Amino acid sequence: MKLPTRSSGRLRLRQRGLTLVEMTVTILIALFLLAGLFSMVQSTRHTYTNQTQLTQLQDSERMAMTLITDVVQSAGYFPAPQTNTAIGAFPIVGTTWPAALQVINGTAPGGNLDTLSVRFMTNGGDGILNCLGTTNTNPVGTYVTYTNTFRLSAPDASGNRYLQCTLDDGGAGPFTPTNLVYGVQSMHVFYGVHRAATTDNNVDTYLVATDMAATDWQNVSAVRVVLTFNNPLVAPSSKVGQDKTITFDRVIAVMNRAGEASST
Repeated sequence: MKLPTRSSGRLRLRQRGLTLVEMTVTILIALFLLAGLFSMVQSTRHTYTNQTQLTQLQDSERMAMTLITDVVQSAGYFPAPQTNTAIGAFPIVGTTWPAALQVINGTAPGGNLDTLSVRFMTNGGDGILNCLGTTNTNPVGTYVTYTNTFRLSAPDASGNRYLQCTLDDGGAGPFTPTNLVYGVQSMHVFYGVHRAATTDNNVDTYLVATDMAATDWQNVSAVRVVLTFNNPLVAPSSKVGQDKTITFDRVIAVMNRAGEASST
């Protein structure tokens, strides 16, 4: 039996495909949606990368300042005063430590590439940390005077430097610098001293190493450390509005001079 001609016409109309214009519009809509999705993915990835870099910067700053703070606060410490004396723990050592009882020293060669050296004595097993994060693991009663020297390394190909520490434990040496924190651009150190004709230890002036008199080194009550890091969010092309460096500043009290001084 033959179907009516009208029904055959309707069937042919229902089976008709998309026109070229309809396919073009569909493709354009799909491309627009894909572009939006790709933009969202890139934005999320960029934000994640920035947050990761900022977190690494904060971790580096925290570690650097924590290590320096722990060491500076221990300056001049020595255990067992019944056995040890300050002059015995911190004697004159050539031109590096030209005065007895001197426990803080530094240099300022220019370019904000200062160095900072700190001396303190430890007892075996007392748990006092040096600049490398290690302790005196000798038996109790074994006294070791540590000299901790912070400095910056030479720049690498990216212009970044390491904060380094050289630990002198009184052994034969040679003592080699150990890399601590990466990304430091400069280090500037100021020494808070008391120059007024009074008996307290209050800081009345901050000086750089080149301005310190010989007697000032024995009167350091605080150390101000300024570390400058490269900004990880600044590309080599330098984005507008972004500072190329980020500075961290901390004032650290020298514990053996903190508090009220005796007037006798």
